[in-house]
Amino acid sequence: MTPRLIFTTADILMLAAIFWFVRGRRSNRRPVGANAMVAIFASLWVAFAAYAPAGRFVIESIVPHASRLVSNCASLAAATAVLAFMFQLSDPDTARRRIRLRLIYLTSAVCVMSGLFIAGQTDRFSPQLYALYVFVYITYLGITVGEFLVQTWKQSCRSRRPSQRIGLRMASAGCASALVYCGYKIFTLLSFGFDLGLITHNYQCSSIVTPVRCTFSVAAPAIGVLLVVFGLTLPALAWPISQLARKRWEARSFKALAPLWSELVEVSPDIVLTPTSSGEVAEEDADFFLHRRVIEINDGILTLRAYRSGRVQQATRHALAQLGEADTLRGYATVEAAVLKDAVRAKHRGLKPNGDIARPAPGTDERDGNLKAETEWLLLVAQAYANSDVVRATTHETAHAKEAVPTP
Repeated sequence: MTPRLIFTTADILMLAAIFWFVRGRRSNRRPVGANAMVAIFASLWVAFAAYAPAGRFVIESIVPHASRLVSNCASLAAATAVLAFMFQLSDPDTARRRIRLRLIYLTSAVCVMSGLFIAGQTDRFSPQLYALYVFVYITYLGITVGEFLVQTWKQSCRSRRPSQRIGLRMASAGCASALVYCGYKIFTLLSFGFDLGLITHNYQCSSIVTPVRCTFSVAAPAIGVLLVVFGLTLPALAWPISQLARKRWEARSFKALAPLWSELVEVSPDIVLTPTSSGEVAEEDADFFLHRRVIEINDGILTLRAYRSGRVQQATRHALAQLGEADTLRGYATVEAAVLKDAVRAKHRGLKPNGDIARPAPGTDERDGNLKAETEWLLLVAQAYANSDVVRATTHETAHAKEAVPTP
């Protein structure tokens, strides 16, 4: 492998291992599979570090020619840890039993490879012994990577979180790249096992694509490892970011709904569940306060039911139709804002509509119980309530009409 690629990949693996090692320790809430993730990235780091010039020098100063064995055994350990992580993620009830079985397989493969390595040392690693060594290594690696590919793809199809679904599919693509490497190793196995001379035993890669075989022996495993690293780490990185963004959105939404909430509280003070500030809230409490504010606004809308003018509703729809915005979500919110603004004014003055009562806004039932959807809807209503020229025009005209016709 080219030294630059080795060092870059090893650095990324070390950072990933440290990230998973410290994640959740401060709050004592370690995520499922965190230890398996540490084992994955630490093993992969050993696998790549053993190929680096410095790592190879250290290992082979202790045991001659052992860097390949250390790297290959670490690769098998990483593949086993990856599969263990997926077992814990997909089926926690049977994970322990399945992981124990995989560890037995791993121990057996490492022992056989070590025995072949020792035998090869005395026989200068004959082509037949090397072929048998590669057979054990690639059989275990190929089966494990193939099973991991199946597990990640199935889990990605079931996942609801976009970051997790994307991450698992990236890991699946990494498995496919690793299987390309396995295919190359099988080709190598046939060449050396039958002494066909198709591949030279000792060759140097000047880059990840030169000579061409380096694309399969260097680029394919490196790309596969990086895709697996980023794929498995992406959900863990995206989750806290998404939670921070959600809390900030909740705090901003709470503040943005304050003007509409204040208007409704002024005419219906009983809707307030408990006294609270109508301004800033701490982000960690934003979920609770926003939920309560949405409930209070909806309760305020219910108290105005008798004051909702069908005439205002029709006039606003007509004005929006001329602008081409009648049958849009923003248009529906503008109509609702006009109806509410007129209803608040009517309740202030004790004027009930003489005509039809305005019907609820479209989609009211579908949003019931969905805080995010309800909040997004009320934000549109609040924006139109405060800023829409159409709302101001239609409610102004209707107000003059009501004042011109005395209430019996």
